[in-house]
Amino acid sequence: MTAAPPVILTIGGSDSGGAHGVQADLRAIAALGAFGTCAITVVTAQDSVAIRGATVVPTEAVVAQVTAVVDDLPVAAVKTGMLGRVDLVEAVAALAAAGRLPNLVVDPVLVDRHGRPPFPSAVTDAYRERLLPVATVVTPNRDEIALLAGVRADDIDDLEAAARRLDARAVFASGGRLVGDEVVDVFVRSGEARRIVGVRTPTPNNAGTGDTLSAAITVGLARGLDLDDAVDLAVDTVRSAVARSATWRLGAGPGPIDPTPRV
Repeated sequence: MTAAPPVILTIGGSDSGGAHGVQADLRAIAALGAFGTCAITVVTAQDSVAIRGATVVPTEAVVAQVTAVVDDLPVAAVKTGMLGRVDLVEAVAALAAAGRLPNLVVDPVLVDRHGRPPFPSAVTDAYRERLLPVATVVTPNRDEIALLAGVRADDIDDLEAAARRLDARAVFASGGRLVGDEVVDVFVRSGEARRIVGVRTPTPNNAGTGDTLSAAITVGLARGLDLDDAVDLAVDTVRSAVARSATWRLGAGPGPIDPTPRV
């Protein structure tokens, strides 16, 4: 008899182009052998080049989706993606504080694909003050951690210093290509920092890397892995996914990464 897979809940936006958001999350969750559920926060009309439009799902409807899932299914871990407004950040934080969102991985979607913040500063404040303290781990990229920490993150030392400033139990800060052709990320947990170094795969296809990383950490935690091991699983998953889709040409803009191994 086959054991049931761990159940993951992702709370985030829908991408009609399939490269980001809940679509990327569910693809990574399935690739890693877990069962994905979702609560949609915003429905976007987007392709590989731009977001053409967005329809916000009311906060009460998002909370209803979350409640429906956690009331029925044995959710083992939860991740957040695009929340985008103060009342929703606060609602998710309240659910987490009440113990309804176990093993919470927060991917703080606070900048657009060009590194610009599309939301009011109050959204960043709500993340910093309400959501980060109740998260198991936070996974900002370089631009997001600069916003959250209120400091520059121009090099790897800056990235580590910024991670230490956040009021969070653990921070995985993805720095990208900060050292030559190497990809260097920083993981800070209980005051201890670990730098994770890899070789950059030359490709324009990087859509969904942050989503896939945070989703993979979530799956690792749902499996019962220690957070350090869950981070290593996620890094390996993303690097393999980037390499797997490096030569794809699916649209006019950057293509998605592919976390699904081919048989």
